[in-house]
Amino acid sequence: MEFMDGVRKQDVIEIQDILDGGFEGKTVKLRGAVHTIRNMGEVAFVILRKARGLVQCVYEEEHCSFPLKELREESAVEITGVAAAEERAPHGFEIRLLEIRVLSKPAEVLPVAVSKYKMNTSLEAKLAMRPISLRNIRERAKFKIQEGIVRGFRDFLTGQGFTEVHTPKIVARGAEGGSNVFKLDYFNKKAELGQSPQFYKQTMVGIYDRVFETAPVFRAEKHNTTRHLNEYISLDFEMGYIDGFEDIMAMETGFLQYTVSFLEKEYKKELDMLEVVLPRVDRIPAVRFDKAKELVAEKYNRKIRNPYDLEPEEEILIGRYFKEEYDSDFVFVTHYPTKKRPFYAMDDPQDPRFTLSFDLLFKGLEVTTGGQRIHDYGEILKKMEKRGMDPADIESYLMIFKYGMPPHGGLGIGLERLTMRLLDEQNVREASLFPRDVTRLEP
Repeated sequence: MEFMDGVRKQDVIEIQDILDGGFEGKTVKLRGAVHTIRNMGEVAFVILRKARGLVQCVYEEEHCSFPLKELREESAVEITGVAAAEERAPHGFEIRLLEIRVLSKPAEVLPVAVSKYKMNTSLEAKLAMRPISLRNIRERAKFKIQEGIVRGFRDFLTGQGFTEVHTPKIVARGAEGGSNVFKLDYFNKKAELGQSPQFYKQTMVGIYDRVFETAPVFRAEKHNTTRHLNEYISLDFEMGYIDGFEDIMAMETGFLQYTVSFLEKEYKKELDMLEVVLPRVDRIPAVRFDKAKELVAEKYNRKIRNPYDLEPEEEILIGRYFKEEYDSDFVFVTHYPTKKRPFYAMDDPQDPRFTLSFDLLFKGLEVTTGGQRIHDYGEILKKMEKRGMDPADIESYLMIFKYGMPPHGGLGIGLERLTMRLLDEQNVREASLFPRDVTRLEP
């Protein structure tokens, strides 16, 4: 009988092991994929692709017994060789090959040249060939940075006393209402894919005071634009015992400050590769919704057409205005009209036509929606009545208010949109591993 007593130590090493020192001139063993082969005649360079980057391996026939002509790109291999310093190589070292053992090899030639620094192919081709195109080092770098954003979100909020939760995505009713939901047959009951964890994260505030979640949300919107996805990752948090919705904006500002610093420290290689200039987040301006409209209408001679919402062009102009006037890539737009906010949004007691809510724009694109929620049972019933809603439809949600809730609020951040703007990409699909939109269900 065999027992597992922990992680098995292998006799192979990783890039970081060599960087940590002590391997110069020593024989080492690594595993990875053959990214590319550059045959220079007497010598060849076999570039190995690993999770943490590329490794340059030097092939010389007199030192390595494996025939180079039998080696194919994208083969999974185990190599043995001598580690040597080489400042021109990735990470400042190379491996002088002694042995190559092929673990597996591809059945066909790659359909796209993933070994090129920049793939000269269309977005449509990259998405159609996503399992392959993601092997390109620049494509991989995008999602390492995205990983860093999620790590920053989780680490910062944990440090601020938040509890991570995991809520259902199969729900009886969408949090936002309306028709943009994916409907399901759930054992002969009507169900939907969750548009937001809103009801559940509010519920959990009554349990843990401060909660957050990183999970997919689903919107059955028929938009086919550069900024919309039908499934995306939402970074949500909800916090209780707030003094006002400004506490939510302040917490998001803290998250952005922490994450920018974290990315600079832990993901510098990927940032440099993609030539990313991190935004300033030391202070973020906030402007009322109606004032923002007036500012851009006056400065850019644009007529206000929709008094209840921001058009995409207006968002762009607001971003431009605050970049020009305050050198800020971010701006909080506050006090959205009640008409355009969900029923649970708290109205401004000074002017109930507006809500104690906000969006965060990043370079002219909305990446966050948040605000203060109604916490009083009687008040939320009144607002539902005004909107012609039946409390019986969401009885389990209303239970939390019936039995007492603290003043609270929260937000949802679109991870792909935030990544898209951070990387200066022009299409949100560039920031989604496997995008789901109105035309795409595979791969």
